[in-house]
Amino acid sequence: MIEYNGYIGAVNFDPEIDLFHGTVINTNDVITFYGASVSELREEMQKSIEGYIEFCKEQGKIPEKPFSDGFDITVVS
Repeated sequence: MIEYNGYIGAVNFDPEIDLFHGTVINTNDVITFYGASVSELREEMQKSIEGYIEFCKEQGKIPEKPFSDGFDITVVS
């Protein structure tokens, strides 16, 4: 897994195209990226996330923030 600004990407190898394929896993929106090396995956993930944020701004949508695997509990007494 790799991380950029709180977004976490899971990576698998795609033998059909001979590249690694990554998907951001801690958001409901779909953000994907491809690369042939770790450095390329990191760069492409960053570009994909920045592109996602820019696209959301252009559409007047607030980009979804990455969520964690935990949850918050508020205790009211």
